[in-house]
Amino acid sequence: MSDPILSVCDVRAGYGGEDVLRGVSLGVPEGRIVAIIGPNGSGKSTLLKAIYGLIPLRAGSVVLAGNELAGLRPHRITALGVNMVPQLANVFPDLSVFENLEVGAILNRHRLRARLDVVLDALPALRGLLSRRAATLSGGQRQMLAVGRALMSDPRLLILDEPSAGLAPRVQDEVFATVRAINGLGVSVLMVEQRARQCLAIADYGYVLEQGHNRLEGPAQSLLQDPEVVRLYLGVRKGTG
Repeated sequence: MSDPILSVCDVRAGYGGEDVLRGVSLGVPEGRIVAIIGPNGSGKSTLLKAIYGLIPLRAGSVVLAGNELAGLRPHRITALGVNMVPQLANVFPDLSVFENLEVGAILNRHRLRARLDVVLDALPALRGLLSRRAATLSGGQRQMLAVGRALMSDPRLLILDEPSAGLAPRVQDEVFATVRAINGLGVSVLMVEQRARQCLAIADYGYVLEQGHNRLEGPAQSLLQDPEVVRLYLGVRKGTG
């Protein structure tokens, strides 16, 4: 793998007195999509929170393009070029779509109009919704808005925590297509997904976590064909019996 824009090395983190992450490492190459898969309770979402400063690291390092992120608050991490879309509570329901996007540009208000044009070009479905309250949107529209709000900060790296969770299959496909489109803009993507097969299908590289440890890693297409990954994490493909 080429030199990463994000390097996570031997990270330990958790809640209360318990470590959920027990020495996890990964890298995200610039301009690539990296997938994190694994069973429930393996530490996937905890890892994203640790990277983005939502929970403190107990050991290890998180480095973005030479800048150590450990110990920084999320707004400082955003200013350095990382933004995150959490699985839940990822929009302001009482604000309009435009106001949500405006909040996303709070660190670079002088570029609001330019960023808005870029985001609406990438997510054209939002154009006709700018005056709508976020609370009135469908689940898929809310997810698009959450992604758009994160993109307003002009991130180099976008972190996505289960972006297709709770959505209808057709809308899930739209979400994965959107991730590809965002990556096409030059934004690196680190994403956690329970729909491991679909996630690996659009990713360049993948990591498998289990019980807070690295279990496997490799090019995403190789993981899709790996018998152990298929047996343990991907299930039986439709039509194969």
